[in-house]
Amino acid sequence: MTLSYPRVMELPALLEWLAPQRAAGRKVVFTNGCYDIIHPGHVDLLERARALGDVLVLGLNSDDSVRRQNKGPERPVNPYPARAFVLAHLASVDAVTGFDEDTPENLIRAILPDVLVKGGDWTPDRIVGRDIVEARGGQVVSLPLLPGYSTTAIVNRLLGR
Repeated sequence: MTLSYPRVMELPALLEWLAPQRAAGRKVVFTNGCYDIIHPGHVDLLERARALGDVLVLGLNSDDSVRRQNKGPERPVNPYPARAFVLAHLASVDAVTGFDEDTPENLIRAILPDVLVKGGDWTPDRIVGRDIVEARGGQVVSLPLLPGYSTTAIVNRLLGR
C-alpha cells in the first residue's frame, strides 16, 4: 500500500494550491522539522503555529536530510512517506511538503510565508529564512516547547540509553 494523501504535495502543486489562498487574503504560516516520532510536543507546537494564521504549511525534512542532522544512525525511525501521511492528517496542518536540503531556506524563498515559526529551542536570530520573511514585512516567531517531550529522548529510552 502506498501512503498518500491530498495534503502532501510537491512544491509546484503546493504553490498552485497556495495561490487562491493568498488571493482570498489568507495568512500563510510555515514551520519545518523532522517530526520523526509524533508526540504531544509536536501536536501542541503545530496547533499554536496554525493559530498564528489561516493556513499552516509544514516543510518536512527528507530521510537524507534527517540523517545529516546528526540525530543518530537509527534516525529517521519513520520514513518520509509515513511521517508526511501522519502529519497531513492532523487538523492543524493544511499542507505538507518535503525538502532535501539541510535547511528549508529554498522552500521558504519559494513559499514566502507571512509567518515563520520554529520551536523555542530556536532563538529568532538563528531561524533560517528569517531575513526572507522579515524583508517582506512578515513575522518570525519562536514558540515555547511543551516541556518533557523529545523524539531523541523517546529513541534513547527505546534503545535503553
